[in-house]
Amino acid sequence: MNSKGVVCPVDRTLNLINKKWSVQIIRDLFFGKKHFKEFKEDKPKLSNKVLSNCLKELEEHGLVEKKVINTTPVTTEYYLTEYGRSMNRIIYELAMFTLHDENDNSYSSETRESLKEDFRQTLGIDD
Repeated sequence: MNSKGVVCPVDRTLNLINKKWSVQIIRDLFFGKKHFKEFKEDKPKLSNKVLSNCLKELEEHGLVEKKVINTTPVTTEYYLTEYGRSMNRIIYELAMFTLHDENDNSYSSETRESLKEDFRQTLGIDD
């Protein structure tokens, strides 16, 4: 908070996504709806409690929407809201930060270019 009592917009944004797994959950939802169990299948170290709390918090902040489908058993799907989808540039830039580092030997040049294109397409980024 500055001397005028205004919270920095960077701080406000980080408060939306600062919980462990939040960014990964948002990233995964850019690929489409997910069920609770799908998050768990993709991230075995993610506990049910942490996932549940994270999804609730993202929903409270208006980034994620939960849809309960009346089936037996009940199915719950999670989607990004329009507000959540507006984080596409943030997620993209996080990925590009590493992918532009030519000194990082984690990726071959072909893989690096393929990942860049995948992120552009998935996140709807026009460069």
